[in-house]
Amino acid sequence: MRSTPRTEHRGLSEPGHRVAADNGWRDRKRYLWLLAPIVPSLVAESWFLVQVTGQGVFWWFGPILTFLVIPLVDHLVGTDAENPPDSALAWLESDRFYRWVNFLYLPGQYLSLVFACWIWAGGGWVDMTFIDKLGLMVTVGTIGGIAISTAHELGHRRAGLERRLSKLALAQSCYGHFFVEHNRGHHARVATPEDPASSQLGETLYAFIRRSVIRGLRSAWRIERARFTRIGTSHWSTRNDVLNAWFLSLVLFTVLVAWFGVVVLPWLVGQAIIGFCMLETVNYLEHYGLRRQKLADGRYERVRASHSWNSNTIVANVCLFHLQRHSDHHAHPLRRYQTLRHADEAPQLPSGYATMMLIAMIPPLWRRVMDRRVIDHYDGQVRLAALSPHYAKKVLAPKPAAHRPAGLGVRRPRRPICQPRREGSR
Repeated sequence: MRSTPRTEHRGLSEPGHRVAADNGWRDRKRYLWLLAPIVPSLVAESWFLVQVTGQGVFWWFGPILTFLVIPLVDHLVGTDAENPPDSALAWLESDRFYRWVNFLYLPGQYLSLVFACWIWAGGGWVDMTFIDKLGLMVTVGTIGGIAISTAHELGHRRAGLERRLSKLALAQSCYGHFFVEHNRGHHARVATPEDPASSQLGETLYAFIRRSVIRGLRSAWRIERARFTRIGTSHWSTRNDVLNAWFLSLVLFTVLVAWFGVVVLPWLVGQAIIGFCMLETVNYLEHYGLRRQKLADGRYERVRASHSWNSNTIVANVCLFHLQRHSDHHAHPLRRYQTLRHADEAPQLPSGYATMMLIAMIPPLWRRVMDRRVIDHYDGQVRLAALSPHYAKKVLAPKPAAHRPAGLGVRRPRRPICQPRREGSR
């Protein structure tokens, strides 16, 4: 693990910033990053559009923006594979602007959740049908799902404040154990059979979500219990990172139900499910079919760029804090989002995460789009890929011998059609 550079706490006017600027390099996405903290305003925007137009369809503004508008804009503006030069990394890491962009997501996240609860409870001067409330639930869940990307960025930091804010961002989706499982489980076991968050070739999204949610929860609990065993104390403690993260969710939901009434509880549960299912869908995309190979000593090879799917679509990368540059994140987990780099050797998804999430929801279409890419990534050697048990049985099973009719043994050689006439024969 690398030590934090001394430039970590310098401001924007330090020499490193001026040198990079003098060399002609600027972060062209610097102010685009502010799009991410705007995401939680989707609830207020939905309410406003419904008020102005009277059309209930705008309660679904969250999924409409996420899965229709953003993919369309990304398709129109193209991709960005630019990497910051080495001379810019120190000041980029130390520039507090990027940190505040992260922090700003959380106030909007919880203001939008409170606003949504008020509307579900009958406020907002609107009459809502069940479908309207369902749309608002999906919009709130979308905000919670993207908040997990914020939590992911904060959870990889060393500073105590950022790590605590990571747990707070996860509370809305009741997925606090991700803080433990991702950092100390997934990053150690990525692209191996032991990792619940690495999907397999031929595995559907729905089978993966069920497997990843259950096994990920168990893994987080085992990791934290083992930590307390090593220090010789009980894991039933407020210092248990799984328990204290879950406690935040319990407190949050209890306060909201006490404030707005039990009527909001089903919608809170529903939006939490939407949120963590969005996270698991992203997990499904990131390592689909990719496998680290075992070495002669029984250990797995080191994580390389070839073990994560990547994408350089601009809007999705900005809203997800460069999560789509996933190979560099696994190579340098302490590297902040603004310094993550594109890797030429990393396999590329045909589109951004939002589009690929939609495709993953239709398993036959996903298989048609991605299975061939996985096989091509391994130059046709499908045995090197991460195969689901069903796929392995179908592809790797020995083919049966050709059927022979009963009563026939080894075929005798056929006589030539024309035999040469022997001497003396007629």
